[in-house]
Amino acid sequence: MDKILVTGGLGFIGSHTVVALQDEGFEVIIVDDLSNSSIENLDRITSITGKKPIFEELDLRDKTKVQNLFKRHEGITGVIHFAASKAVGESVENPLKYYENNLNSLIYLLQEIDKLPHSNIIFSSSCTVYGQAEKMPITENAPVQTAESPYGNTKQIGEEIIQDVCKVKEGFKAISLRYFNPVGAHESAKIGELPLGVPQNLVPFITQTAIGLREQLSVFGDDYPTPDGTCIRDYIHVVDLAKAHVVALKRILNNNNITNYETFNLGTGKGSSVLEVIQAFERVSGEKLNYKIVGRRAGDIVSAYADTDKANKVLGWKAELSLEDAMRSAWKWEQYIRK
Repeated sequence: MDKILVTGGLGFIGSHTVVALQDEGFEVIIVDDLSNSSIENLDRITSITGKKPIFEELDLRDKTKVQNLFKRHEGITGVIHFAASKAVGESVENPLKYYENNLNSLIYLLQEIDKLPHSNIIFSSSCTVYGQAEKMPITENAPVQTAESPYGNTKQIGEEIIQDVCKVKEGFKAISLRYFNPVGAHESAKIGELPLGVPQNLVPFITQTAIGLREQLSVFGDDYPTPDGTCIRDYIHVVDLAKAHVVALKRILNNNNITNYETFNLGTGKGSSVLEVIQAFERVSGEKLNYKIVGRRAGDIVSAYADTDKANKVLGWKAELSLEDAMRSAWKWEQYIRK
């Protein structure tokens, strides 16, 4: 049984991936500083899988604590690194927080992974590395553009750091998974997206507005060069995304990787506008949303959706759940947590 360290494992994507890992028989150690997650997710994961993961509350910006973590837990064969600040708007307002948190923690982790007999990491990257891509859908060969936000820049730099390590260390294996827009919740409705404070992402703002927690949903701009004027994104169900991490992890654990550094886009291959997401939610929930068109938001790009051919063929993974599935599960989760 492989022992896998999951940083940010109580967060939105992390918690779903821990469930997927445990379902596949992996032993999981979760590290999380609880800055944007809830300790309740530990019991919720246990309730779903029937097995409690090991949990360490730890700030990865503390180098000594990271070193001691790896001393306490010997035999780690792989790391999945989610822990990072991730709100585009906040990163524009507070860039230093993002550079410190997202880059220092990665460097300290890599230094410890490098000491292991098996140096394997799956890196939580983002389609933001492409900036405003010139062609749609976006392939892995699309040029990495100047980042539109400090958050996006930390993902670009993070990938570069890992790539530089892989260039000089043959035994160091890494896969960067470039997510598009994760949404939805586990079918049990026991885990889902639960941002602390005001949501920075569209779907939790939609569900919180529908349940009455927020008075109104703001749609940032309707004057973009898209069919309905609102931004287009590729919304991928978080359960599909979690499964992709397990597939990628097995790929490097089994030495099936072609090179020791690989990148894959994770999306559905279909773009949906903000208004289309709102309409999908209204269809599956039966709720009418109170929303208002407001000005554009700094750091937002016009359109981004994935070419998923490489992930489908090389990784052997494909998104199976629809936008409606995601909205239905997100609404079920919202209702569960507001009981």
